[in-house]
Amino acid sequence: MSHHHKFAAGWFLGVSSLVAATLATWYSSLLVASLWRWNGKKHVTYRLLAQSIFGFWGYWSIAFFQQVASLGNNIAIQIAAGSSLKAVYKHYHKDGTLTLQHFIIFFGAFELFLSQLPDIHSLRWVNALCTLSTIGFAGTTMGVTIYNGKKIDRESVSYGLQGSSSAKRFAAFNALGAIAFSFGDAMLPEIQNTVREPAVKNMYKGVSTAYGVIVLTYWQLAFSGYWAFGSEVQPYILASLTVPKWTIVMANIFAVIQISGCYQIYCRPTYAYFEERMLSNRTNSFPFRNHFARLIFTAIYIVLVTLVAAAMPFFVDFVSICGAIGFTPLDFVFPALAFLKAGKMPKNRELRLSIQLLNIAIAAWFSVVAVLGCIGAIRFVVEDVKTYKFFHDM
Repeated sequence: MSHHHKFAAGWFLGVSSLVAATLATWYSSLLVASLWRWNGKKHVTYRLLAQSIFGFWGYWSIAFFQQVASLGNNIAIQIAAGSSLKAVYKHYHKDGTLTLQHFIIFFGAFELFLSQLPDIHSLRWVNALCTLSTIGFAGTTMGVTIYNGKKIDRESVSYGLQGSSSAKRFAAFNALGAIAFSFGDAMLPEIQNTVREPAVKNMYKGVSTAYGVIVLTYWQLAFSGYWAFGSEVQPYILASLTVPKWTIVMANIFAVIQISGCYQIYCRPTYAYFEERMLSNRTNSFPFRNHFARLIFTAIYIVLVTLVAAAMPFFVDFVSICGAIGFTPLDFVFPALAFLKAGKMPKNRELRLSIQLLNIAIAAWFSVVAVLGCIGAIRFVVEDVKTYKFFHDM
């Protein structure tokens, strides 16, 4: 969803960081997949994998980053879903009185219903629908974007960064966090746990296919959006489009279906953590009590996310913050360091040295990205809170 930020950094920077981030994430995902059974044991969650390599601190730092990533992600998703639902509503009721906040709440209620399904397995049909919607969303949006771009006077489109030099610097920092966010897959070991044996080989195939799809869909979207609108492109691409109305409605509906599944994938680690800690292990003797406890807990979680999304509907800023603080460590820094510590290095000396250097470079560079992305995003949140009141109907 955040793929239109990439180019707050201008064509050259935008394209090169997009390519670099795709390659780095693909590589890091393969590293994590290869570590899944590094010491002969299966590590079914990212936290346990980190614990097996880095001990106590590994477990808790991953738990922290996963929480930041999944909370930030779900706040951003809920704002995006609310915007899409509102756009569909406004198409049919131009003078309708419902605000963005109403739609954020409706989406929250729907997610609360999905949250009562026991685990990721029971969401298979949701995920299948999401995959189809992703393709539908990308195809429709790309077509409409190019159509809109052709209608605009091409001379008037500017591709540079806007504003004073410090504003430009912060916009570029902010875009770095957003790029990290758009490649977030903070859940690889959890997903790998559901893959058929040989899990590592199948995971390599799955990850590579997923990145193939990203290149085919989101890259095209990012490029066409930036080509059409230049630096005026809205963070949430659908907001830039004006005609033809029915295709925009369709793209918005695809977007909502697609992200309703993402939301579930990201709130599951929090639910799992709660279940490990709180629910009685004698499930069979108190099934009702467990269902009730689950309902209360998931409701608290979703009410909190909904409240923040409704109060501060600044999609971009949340995307950048949770990209910088949550996804960057999980997707880039940790896999590189974990592989250096526990991975099977090749026998060949040159190859081994180049892998070590590559991993150190990735860990170092993305640590810098995390800090810069964070600085950029926090500045934008502060400015947005000054500009808009809380619960602003964007």
